[in-house]
Amino acid sequence: MNYTHDDYQKAVDVIRQKTTQQPTIGLVLGSGLGSLADTLANATAIPYSEIPGWPTSTVHGHAGRLVIGELEGHTVVAQQGRAHFYEGYDMQTITFPIRVMHFLGINTLILTNAAGGVDPSYSVGDLMLINDHINFPGMTGSNPLMGPNDERIGPRFVGLAQAYDRELRTIARNIASANNIPLHEGVYAAVSGPSFETPAEIRMLRTIGANAVGMSTVHEVLVARHTGIRVLACSGITNVAIDHVDSKLETNHEEVLEAGKVIVPRLTTILTGVLRALA
Repeated sequence: MNYTHDDYQKAVDVIRQKTTQQPTIGLVLGSGLGSLADTLANATAIPYSEIPGWPTSTVHGHAGRLVIGELEGHTVVAQQGRAHFYEGYDMQTITFPIRVMHFLGINTLILTNAAGGVDPSYSVGDLMLINDHINFPGMTGSNPLMGPNDERIGPRFVGLAQAYDRELRTIARNIASANNIPLHEGVYAAVSGPSFETPAEIRMLRTIGANAVGMSTVHEVLVARHTGIRVLACSGITNVAIDHVDSKLETNHEEVLEAGKVIVPRLTTILTGVLRALA
């Protein structure tokens, strides 16, 4: 689906009818991580179903609300859950919220996700700061920037050598170190899902340099960078990827949500510390 300025403006108008707050920072909170939005002060929560054009997540662990409020001296807009490509939406639809955030006035986007640990040194509950990505859906013809380009929003061709903001990553590393939180840094491989990866696919991902794998985030990063928004992204390692066929283990969504209980306090400390430093 190709959206127009009018489509984004309709969504912005509905949001502004419900709050007078003007957010400058966007948060996208992934599987099991949405509780951070509950900590916002003076918050207004808007169900996605009330915002025209906004895709609704059908996945357990995604509350499906847009929350606008105050956090560490900033007015932020938080997606409490996201829609995914594997739910049947096209790339333009699942990135619609990022462009709406752009038109709301945000200049910084912080994304979180649940990911599988491809790097054998990673453990469940670890955090990985994303410094680069491998975009499998985009490389095979499902890129949210395909189709007509609106030069008023961003350029036709977007450079991604510095997709993940260096200053924000430095701040995040410093916050993690000051709070004794182990923080990996590495490459996130985006796949379409919803099936988890086979052992052979995990071995392939490891060979080409991926440290973690997930089913979101990268397309949102592309759209944010297209509009000039700077990006910080962090994965919570919710399961260790299985790399041999004789393993008795099997990945499932329930363990992803359970691991979120361990990850959320660590991630909250880092994200709130980053916001405090930016203030």
